[in-house]
Amino acid sequence: MIRVAAVGDIHMGLESQGVLRPAFETLHDCADLLLLAGDLTRHGTPEEARVVAQEVRDLPVPVVAVLGNHDHHDEQPEKVAALLEDAGVRVLEGEGTIVECGGTRVGVAGTKGFGGGFVGRSAGEFGEPLMKEFVRYSRRCADGLCTALEELERQGCGTRVALTHFSPVADTLAGEPPEIYPFLGSYLLAEAIDTAGADLSVHGHAHAGTEHGMTAGGVRVRNVAQPVIRRAFNVYHLHTD
Repeated sequence: MIRVAAVGDIHMGLESQGVLRPAFETLHDCADLLLLAGDLTRHGTPEEARVVAQEVRDLPVPVVAVLGNHDHHDEQPEKVAALLEDAGVRVLEGEGTIVECGGTRVGVAGTKGFGGGFVGRSAGEFGEPLMKEFVRYSRRCADGLCTALEELERQGCGTRVALTHFSPVADTLAGEPPEIYPFLGSYLLAEAIDTAGADLSVHGHAHAGTEHGMTAGGVRVRNVAQPVIRRAFNVYHLHTD
C-alpha cells in the first residue's frame, strides 16, 4: 500500500516561513511521498518561492508539485519552478515522474490545467481568437496530462496519480458559486485521466469546494486545497498488486 500525502493552496508569503515545516517533518511516519497541488505562493514572486522551497527542502519523502494560477501571477513561473527544483521538488507541467516507494514504482503525471467548465456547460472553441485560445490552452494542458499518464504506463508504472491545480470534475466544486465553475476546472482534464487511466486524481484551487469526487470513468478525485482539508496535508492510500 502506498501512502500519498497531498495539499494545495498553501499560499505562502514572506511571513509564512516555518508554518508548515513541523507538520511536513512528520511525513516519514505517515506517507511515502508528498504532492503539492499548486498555489504554493500568494503572488508568484521569487521571494515567496524561496519561502516555499525552505519549507520543503530535505524532507524525509519525495516531493512532487505543479504550479497554480497564483504561482503565475508575477509572470515568473519558470523562476518559481527553478527555485523549487533547487530544493529537491520535482515540478511537473505536461510530464510525469517516477517515485520509488518501498520497492513500488509510483508514476505522477502533472499539469496546472485550466478552466473552461464541464459537460453541458463548457466553453467552446468558437468565435473570437481569445475565446478559441482559452479553450485550446485548456486542451493543451489536458493533452499533456494524458500523454504523461500514458508514458508512465509504458514505463511499467502500475500505480499512477494525476496531479493538477484546476479541477477535472464538478463534484469537488460543490460549495463554490456555480457561476464560477468554468474558472475552476475543465472536463477535458477528466477525459484525459479516464482515457489514459489513473488510480487517483488530486487537485486544489477550489477553496470553498468539497474533498471527494469521481470521474465518469471511476477514478477517485480529491480536492486537497488547504481551506478544504483544513490541515497541513491529507493522506490517501493506494493499493498495489
